[in-house]
Amino acid sequence: MNTAESRHSFQGRPIGTGRLQHATDVGVVVVSFASARTIRHCLELLLSSDCVVRILVVDNASGDGTADLVADMAHQHDRITLVRNAENRGFAAACNQGASALATPWVCFVNPDCYVPGEAMDRLVRHGVGRAGAGLLGVDMVDEQGVAEPSTRRRDPSLRELLRQRGRRDDMYLGRDPKADLQQVEAVSGALMMLPLGLFLQLGGFDEGFRLHVEDLDLCRRTRDAGYEVLVANDITVVHVGGVSSRARPVWVEWQKHASLWRYFHKFEAADTPALERPMLWLGLWGHFVAAAARALAKPL
Repeated sequence: MNTAESRHSFQGRPIGTGRLQHATDVGVVVVSFASARTIRHCLELLLSSDCVVRILVVDNASGDGTADLVADMAHQHDRITLVRNAENRGFAAACNQGASALATPWVCFVNPDCYVPGEAMDRLVRHGVGRAGAGLLGVDMVDEQGVAEPSTRRRDPSLRELLRQRGRRDDMYLGRDPKADLQQVEAVSGALMMLPLGLFLQLGGFDEGFRLHVEDLDLCRRTRDAGYEVLVANDITVVHVGGVSSRARPVWVEWQKHASLWRYFHKFEAADTPALERPMLWLGLWGHFVAAAARALAKPL
């Protein structure tokens, strides 16, 4: 079994060194929190990929037995390594923590409620290897009923536009190009993101100031700003259950979403926003949070 206790970052020799590398080798990082219901199937599918040579599961102090379940799987599969965090460090920090332990050409971040068949993972990395300029790749996603997730293909968010439209996001979502196996977009879903490990390190990883949500949009934007393409593989469909770790804390999740939107606004929009407009945007954002939190509390678990 490969297990490690880690408070801040994975310490020790990067996994994957000392072996012959292939251009299609992928190290997968799965950040888990209260993911016992889905993570076994997630990992079983990842293990079926010929290209996945390592799987790093970084558990953010789950209290539902997730880490013990992963530890049992790590006893049986030497490709799985478990890192137990003593506290919930947030998604972005845990992703960086996992990636720092890898030494593979590609890194793929997969949510524990995302089911990626082995052949799909193999095809995705082949897309990346075969496409000059490919920076960050995502896939087409559907829920358990087969309904397409619009977040698969997105535009960059604008806080000003979101508030003008009272939180409606319809025009953020792009349609599927039926003529392209690889479609260039501004952002893909953070439930599955693959990119060269060297590029991820060049970009400085995820911005850990985003504790939950929007860190995927930020990474996509910085990938494009660095001169690389963000692409979605239209010929690969993956099931994403969605929201498994968040359902028990709806208000906290809404808080993090809105705080992350404000941070994103400051990084990319604030400089071009008139000073008198910024306080109005702040009031609008947190007014929207109150309404969204009330709706979240009213939903049955």
